[in-house]
Amino acid sequence: MRRLLTIALVLLAATIARGEEVFPARPITLVVPYPPGGVTDTLARLLADRMKAALGQNIVIENVGGAGGSIGVGRVSRATPDGYTIAIGSSETHVLNAVSLALPYDVVTDFAPVVQLPAYPFLIVSPNTVPATTLKEFVAWIKANPAKVTQGTVGYGTIQHMCGIVMQKALGVSWQLVPYRGGAPAMQDLLSGQFNLMCTASGSFLPLVRARQIRAYAITMEKRAESAPDIPTADEAGLPGLHLLTWNALWAPKGTPRPVVARLNAAAVQAMADAKFKQRMIELALEMPPSDQLTPEALAALQKAEIAKWWPLMKAAGIKPQ
Repeated sequence: MRRLLTIALVLLAATIARGEEVFPARPITLVVPYPPGGVTDTLARLLADRMKAALGQNIVIENVGGAGGSIGVGRVSRATPDGYTIAIGSSETHVLNAVSLALPYDVVTDFAPVVQLPAYPFLIVSPNTVPATTLKEFVAWIKANPAKVTQGTVGYGTIQHMCGIVMQKALGVSWQLVPYRGGAPAMQDLLSGQFNLMCTASGSFLPLVRARQIRAYAITMEKRAESAPDIPTADEAGLPGLHLLTWNALWAPKGTPRPVVARLNAAAVQAMADAKFKQRMIELALEMPPSDQLTPEALAALQKAEIAKWWPLMKAAGIKPQ
């Protein structure tokens, strides 16, 4: 973090020496491409509250939901590249949407990466009516009863949808995927036993697991989550290689000056180093990004790697722009 702050200060000093306006000179708008109240919105507000101390300016949250996040992200792609309008995006908005939606922008070339933010892993869950208590037992039940298996997903071409595709490929079994318009109706149908499998964001469903209203078999991380250390990874539970995270990130429009990107990056890194912020991430079941992956270059490399991973799988599964 010291290195990033040093770079930002050097660039700031150079800006002052040239007699240019010191960024930021006015409030910044952070576009959240989803409605208020969700995990991404909460993350954005917690981050913005701490970034303003480093930047000396308020960060105004603007929720621009719709079309899988593409409306809000699209707005930022067309914004003036001065750092005053930025977006919080994710592996869905900046990787998966490029295959499942007809976008009026390019997820790579129309944005300047700023910094990777906390991510949320997924839980493999079922209603308690499924006669299995471990992932190995659940897999055996799926293989013995493929016609009975239905999986709820939240949206076409989302990471939840792809979780089902990846699991089917790993197990060599096909089952029905049932799309929902949101997490709330899917949660209700899971609780009532309308379907018997879901791969879902850990933060939203952990309270149900804790209350023993549903059963969690594994978490889709390479290591156990700090927020749920009692839930084994898919590797440990018997389904090796099932690693799924929805990572979040800050993006600016392409052409945003490097000193401005560095200033935003340093402020975000400083915000994420705050002990209270880290504790809130644990409470929200969000995983902090590795400390050596907090540069704009690291975010660009992550996006490139995720594109190489997911685009071929999505296209092979027949997912097309809608």
